[in-house]
Amino acid sequence: MFEFKNGLNTEKEQYGNGYKFVNVMDVFRNDILTESKIIGRVQVTDKQLEGYQLKYGDVLFNRTSETFDEIAIAAIYLDNAIATFGGFVIRARPKGNQIDPAYSVFLFQSKSYRSQVVKLGQGAIRANIGQKDLARVCILVPPLAEQKKIAQILSTWDKAISVTEKLLTNSQQQKKALMQQLLTGKKRLLDERGGRYGGEWHRAELGAVLDYMQPTPYLVDSTDYNDSYSIPVLTAGKSFILGYTNEEHGIYHAPLPAIIFDDFTTDSKFVDFEFKAKSSAMKILTAKKGVSAKYIFEAMQMLKFKIGGHQRHWISIYSNLVIPIPDAKEQQKIAAVLSAADAEISTLEKKLACLKDEKKALMQQLLTGKRRVKIDEAVAA
Repeated sequence: MFEFKNGLNTEKEQYGNGYKFVNVMDVFRNDILTESKIIGRVQVTDKQLEGYQLKYGDVLFNRTSETFDEIAIAAIYLDNAIATFGGFVIRARPKGNQIDPAYSVFLFQSKSYRSQVVKLGQGAIRANIGQKDLARVCILVPPLAEQKKIAQILSTWDKAISVTEKLLTNSQQQKKALMQQLLTGKKRLLDERGGRYGGEWHRAELGAVLDYMQPTPYLVDSTDYNDSYSIPVLTAGKSFILGYTNEEHGIYHAPLPAIIFDDFTTDSKFVDFEFKAKSSAMKILTAKKGVSAKYIFEAMQMLKFKIGGHQRHWISIYSNLVIPIPDAKEQQKIAAVLSAADAEISTLEKKLACLKDEKKALMQQLLTGKRRVKIDEAVAA
């Protein structure tokens, strides 16, 4: 169904001018490629262009990657503008009119396709795949009219995902702007009487407004996590909730809310629910009387701190960092505004995750033939 060809190898002097030139990163970053999305340029002869020019509907794969999970990622060229492709990219050109280009966008994201290419990958230091291996991959191809209908359905989910991603990015940027204004005193909120807060701010070391405790009594004994269990096991890193445990002892209950702080990376998370901890490298920070833990947490996110070496930071360094602090009532008001922003972000994150799960389930049904779509006359034509 496809003719395969490796890309063009050129000299360094040829780069920077000429026609757009697809490289591996262009393939990684885009499931749909157009001329405007391609970053690089290369000067080629007419003969080279004749052999390596892209056409609408061409499928481009990366030949090599650091891991087997990332070989033969596909990008579909949906443009008529002149462009060519580099030596670490394989072009698959459809034979005849058997594959709808819009359908191929989803076909090469499918679980069936990905599992096959991962198994076919070779290499000890770097994973790679060649034309012969790609030619061995089996794909399910319904009639052309059904392909178009499937692409139409899945494109609807892609549009919804794209809109939600933009809304999420916008909400995250709005929160950052709010933090910059509210946590520095540049913008003062209204008090309970409708006037602006006007009290003086003071500066305090984190160690003066936060108490800390070691997580030792709250460490989880077993990593046999299960989503059916009720107690979350936390890390201050990006993962945050590692899983759920059914252990009934050593659960951190109070005081809440608290801040968990990674003593080595200085990552932190705000926690307002009971939990167990994964690592002894974590500190549990709680606000002193008259201090809002949420306000302090958000102020910590504004700190510019450069980590120096593999060492513990809280006691000797981080607790000495200084933040600006208003009175207790203004802290609480600022914390409430930022919590509302968090709630909006969380709602959009959940919606985005739901849309992606729905699309994944639909792809599994539609791209395997488990669920067939009804073809109307307009699509069939």
